[in-house]
Amino acid sequence: MNERTPAPEPPLSTRQPSSKGRRWLAVPIILGVFSLLTVGYLNTFTPATIVDGDRIINLRTHQNTVEGALREAGIELSPEDIVKPDRTATLSRNQTIVIQRAKLVELSVDHEPPRWIRTQRTRASEIIADLGYPLSVNDLVSVNGSFDDALPASPQPRLASASRRAPSVRLPDARIEFRRAVPLTIQEIGGQTFAIKTPARTVGEALLQAGFMVYLADKVTPGLGTPVQPNMQVTIERAKPVTIWVDGRQVRTRTLQETVADVLAEMNIVLLEQDYALPALDAPVVPNAEIRVVRIKRDIEVAHSHIPFETVWEPDPELELDTQVLAYEGAPGVRERRSLVTFEDGLEVKRELIADFVARPPQPRVYKYGTKIVIRTLDTPQGPVQYWRKIRMLATSYSASTSGVPRSKAWYGRTRCGQTMRFGIVAVDPRVISLGTNVYVPGYGVGNACDTGGAIIGKRIDLGYDDDNLQLWYRWVDVYLLTPVPSQIRYRLD
Repeated sequence: MNERTPAPEPPLSTRQPSSKGRRWLAVPIILGVFSLLTVGYLNTFTPATIVDGDRIINLRTHQNTVEGALREAGIELSPEDIVKPDRTATLSRNQTIVIQRAKLVELSVDHEPPRWIRTQRTRASEIIADLGYPLSVNDLVSVNGSFDDALPASPQPRLASASRRAPSVRLPDARIEFRRAVPLTIQEIGGQTFAIKTPARTVGEALLQAGFMVYLADKVTPGLGTPVQPNMQVTIERAKPVTIWVDGRQVRTRTLQETVADVLAEMNIVLLEQDYALPALDAPVVPNAEIRVVRIKRDIEVAHSHIPFETVWEPDPELELDTQVLAYEGAPGVRERRSLVTFEDGLEVKRELIADFVARPPQPRVYKYGTKIVIRTLDTPQGPVQYWRKIRMLATSYSASTSGVPRSKAWYGRTRCGQTMRFGIVAVDPRVISLGTNVYVPGYGVGNACDTGGAIIGKRIDLGYDDDNLQLWYRWVDVYLLTPVPSQIRYRLD
């Protein structure tokens, strides 16, 4: 087999480009052509600005009229809207389109069904005049519930609906109410009659607008809620102002009642038992009357007072003389007084005693004192003596010259019993020791109760002496009453 020698490659300068290289060279050329076409297309758009109230829309469009640009921007217009420049004007580059929207107004006239109006007017009265309604000074015009005649400055913008089946919904920019005044006669019973013209819906509203103050108790015919009709006559019967004083409080009211009793019944004030009213229940009610309800209350007041009990001494032969015991403590009695007390508005006006009796009698305190006499023997320096009573007494001493009797007196030195004053005579109180009783005084001896003295009262004993042997005494001693026992005995010594 013969080997073939490959042919030599031509020089690089003489080579032709391949098909693949030619394709890559075409890409930049195509991109450049597209860029030139794009720039040319974009230069065909017309820039414009749309001012729709507070909304500003920047637009680039191929439309050549203002209306076309608005349509392309999706802006819906009504015939009453104003567009500057005109809708048919040719659109120029950098054109500013201003939309002055017509206001959508809901107008209600008296009782007629409301109507919808689009308008460029700025005041409600202008719209009403355009519709041919004459306006008087008494007519009422309100915008959105306010008595300001001016309409809102900026209406709501509207966009085109997304589809014909779903139209856009828009609320009115303003609701105008126009009520024409009608003649009305107001008569106050007992007063003047007034002829007015009013746009009010009801009688109550008409009276309020006309400056008539109506109180709750006033009677208005027809009623305050009655719709106003032309040439209607309204009567007002004024309630009388009344002040009622009851149960410590003041009540101010107005009433159409004729008597005091009817006023109290109207106010649900009930008179109980003996209650009464001033003026009387059948008295007529006059303007600015003052009625006082006097509440009567009667109570039985019970007062108790103590009746002191007495102390009673009873002899007891089983008890030894000069002995006493408390047999019964005693108790005070109770006196009851019942009074019927009448109160008017809490103040006492009358008190009547209806009963006075001893509810519980007093029980006396009982002491028992002894009357039993016991004879006893006492040993003395002079020998034993028998005594039947021992009394503790204050002992003093005296003589004829110290007795207080002048020597010039006939009874000087004489005792109560008529004896001559000497040692062995004692002065006593006869209510304690009977005159003539022999006594024994320790340190003195036996003495005879035969004298008295102005200062010798009660349990005192004055021991007698001769003037030449007087001894001064002033001390408490036991005095023994010697036998025999006298027939008359004072069993209880106070």
